[in-house]
Amino acid sequence: MNFHLAGAVLAISLGAALAPAQGAERAIAKSVAVNATLDQVWQAWTTREGIVSFFAPDAKVDARVGGDFQIYMDPGAAPGMKGADEMRFMAVQPKSMISFDWNAPPSLPEARAQRTLVIVRFAALDERRTQVSLHHVGWGDGGEWDKAYAYFDRAWGGVLGNLQKRFDKGPYDWGPWLKQLDDMRKAAPR
Repeated sequence: MNFHLAGAVLAISLGAALAPAQGAERAIAKSVAVNATLDQVWQAWTTREGIVSFFAPDAKVDARVGGDFQIYMDPGAAPGMKGADEMRFMAVQPKSMISFDWNAPPSLPEARAQRTLVIVRFAALDERRTQVSLHHVGWGDGGEWDKAYAYFDRAWGGVLGNLQKRFDKGPYDWGPWLKQLDDMRKAAPR
């Protein structure tokens, strides 16, 4: 090996060794098998009626790139405070994948002012079962970001659990949840 080539190899090796290590991006990954056809699961995620059957008591859903994916956990709240207000589909690959932007709960205003990205993939396991895999990325570090990450690490498990129950036992009954929200509003100081 000539002197110049050896020097270049040494410089590249030292540069790589001294470069800061890059860790994997923080992400939430959840997956469930659902006792439903691919068509049924797709409809559950891409229509208002489907979302209301397992995810939230109300929604505005327009399953096209740039279309609404607004999930209202508290439909009676003021605009901007209902849940995932003003969220949009980023990509729609029929019966394969959807992605949408997402925000933190209203109780975390600094993190809520930013957006993360959720990707949901669908795969038929057989004629009557479908795998749903969710990947949530785009997290900041520290403070409210850590709180939002912990919140959604729990919440997405609940959403996917509700999706399974929706097809095993029927649509979710939002009546008790809505009554609880109404009771809290009535009890709040004015």
